[in-house]
Amino acid sequence: MMPKFAANLSMLFTEVAFLERFKSASENGFQFVEYLFPYEWSPQVLATQLKQHKLQQVLFNLPPGNWAEGERGIACLPDRVHEFKLGIDQAIEYAEALNVKQINCLAGLAPENLEHTLLWNTFVNNIRYAAKRLKQHNITLLIEPINSKVDMPGFFIDTLDKALQVINDVDQTNVKVQFDIYHMQIMQGDILRTLERTQHHIGHIQFADCPGRHEPGTGELNFKNIFNCLDKMNYAGWVSAEYIPKSDTPSSLLWLQN
Repeated sequence: MMPKFAANLSMLFTEVAFLERFKSASENGFQFVEYLFPYEWSPQVLATQLKQHKLQQVLFNLPPGNWAEGERGIACLPDRVHEFKLGIDQAIEYAEALNVKQINCLAGLAPENLEHTLLWNTFVNNIRYAAKRLKQHNITLLIEPINSKVDMPGFFIDTLDKALQVINDVDQTNVKVQFDIYHMQIMQGDILRTLERTQHHIGHIQFADCPGRHEPGTGELNFKNIFNCLDKMNYAGWVSAEYIPKSDTPSSLLWLQN
């Protein structure tokens, strides 16, 4: 048995234009895909690509604010609550069209001039609101801790414990952790035991080797052990390749054949 692998089309197959990556993923053995954001394209255009290449989309993120200007989510920002709520409506529209049953929320970068308690309460209230709205459509809301040491200094939810505390405070049954192995290796390590300890809260898994964020075999992590651990846990969710291929994508996929 092996986990259900998905390809993140925002990071893999970037040798071709975005809409051509669906074909590349299918030709390279993937049945499942995800990507950061669908909002640049109409739901119909994306749904056509999925259908044409017999792919199932398993994830995308809520609108993140102005990504090009460096924003990394708005869910913790007190002055952006209205915009956050509008983003939920937009995400639901795409999820329904693409038959996606889980959506990830990026917490955002914490402004240094605002108190932690204000940011925390804003985030918890927004997550609770989003979870209730998504539950009406049978959609799970994911929270992703992202490392603040290397990739996103100042990211508001940067540890697994913070994400678990949010889930506890929100108290909604459809809120889970998106467990990114790369980010969690940087923030705390001890990946196998951490996966086992938190497995009941994990809704989705992403991976890249560490350091470097490249494919398995380029860093310090033992992915054979990690994938075996997920099998032993009977983890039923998706395990998504979200890495930067060291050369081209097809030659980075040796881990998929093993």
